[in-house]
Amino acid sequence: MKKVLLTGGGTAGHVSVNIALVPEFVKNGYKISYIGSKQGIEKEMIGKLNDIKYYPISSGKLRRYFDLKNFTDPFRVLKGIVDSLRVLRKERPDFVFSKGGFVSVPVCIAAKMLKIPTILHESDLTPGLANKINIKFSNHIFTTFEETLKYLPKNKASLIGAIVRDDIYSGNKERGYEVCQFIKDKPVILVMGGSLGSKIINEYIWNNLDELLKDFQIAHLVGKGLYNNELIRRGYKQFEFISKELFDIFAITDFTISRAGANSIYEFLALNIPSILIPLGTNQSRGDQIDNARFFLQKGFSKVVNEDTLNNFEVKDILEFYNNISSYKESIITYKEEKSIINDVEIFYEKIVKLVEENFERY
Repeated sequence: MKKVLLTGGGTAGHVSVNIALVPEFVKNGYKISYIGSKQGIEKEMIGKLNDIKYYPISSGKLRRYFDLKNFTDPFRVLKGIVDSLRVLRKERPDFVFSKGGFVSVPVCIAAKMLKIPTILHESDLTPGLANKINIKFSNHIFTTFEETLKYLPKNKASLIGAIVRDDIYSGNKERGYEVCQFIKDKPVILVMGGSLGSKIINEYIWNNLDELLKDFQIAHLVGKGLYNNELIRRGYKQFEFISKELFDIFAITDFTISRAGANSIYEFLALNIPSILIPLGTNQSRGDQIDNARFFLQKGFSKVVNEDTLNNFEVKDILEFYNNISSYKESIITYKEEKSIINDVEIFYEKIVKLVEENFERY
């Protein structure tokens, strides 16, 4: 039986492409196993899928800043390598596919030690630290952005474009209005703060909620444990986290207010949904969302508001964005017609398998 081992975690973005690929591997007769962290979001997301064996391993965070955990986490990474070696020897996959995140580093190192071909995927415009390390131990890396190629070895990198779940096109407007209890003749904003939620975006929406509801209805993904029980309004619907119903809400969304994680914003792009992007600042991240947001701003897909100026961003500015929404949609549609930036999952699967079969010798 053909076997593949998937890895990646830390955020939903480091898992979503793996989940999108799962049906293709299943359809083509692969047995699938997954290595993730012991408590990360990937454990919850993969746990909802059938017939995938999940192996939790020890993992440490790789930081660019001073932290006392920098002295202990290397030992967790070493333990993760030992854990990964044990799993890989047990599963003996034909190859490893890694989406990135800190948990993937010991997996890629262990796969290299066992001479198992490893393929990476990088969603963001600039490679994350984990993938910068992983590429040294892996055979190839696919990128979402063409600009990312200049940061990677030419003989080990190629452009694939954005990979979005086929399910995002399955949304039903009637169900979307029903789930949110919205009316059909008032525009809908989808607010998303990333897979873990965003307190700063939540507070901005809550502080301006009554004024926003004069002109809009709002579906708000607040994040786990951040639900505000004091705010119950007609035209405002909170969710801690949604999966299946999200596609129905996409179907009724006029525009989004969102973080700038690559996977999410490319899903908006696939559906021709303009966005107001509020990227994570460099005090919370390496700046990858700032790069992603800048790219979308330059292409005319989105408006960008930095965290430190968010309180100066007024409801009238959101109204102005909505009044010009047709120009944003036109930019999206025109760019997509000119460039093949959204790729079918089946095409990506075929490229991965062909690359492995034709170029890399197993064990």
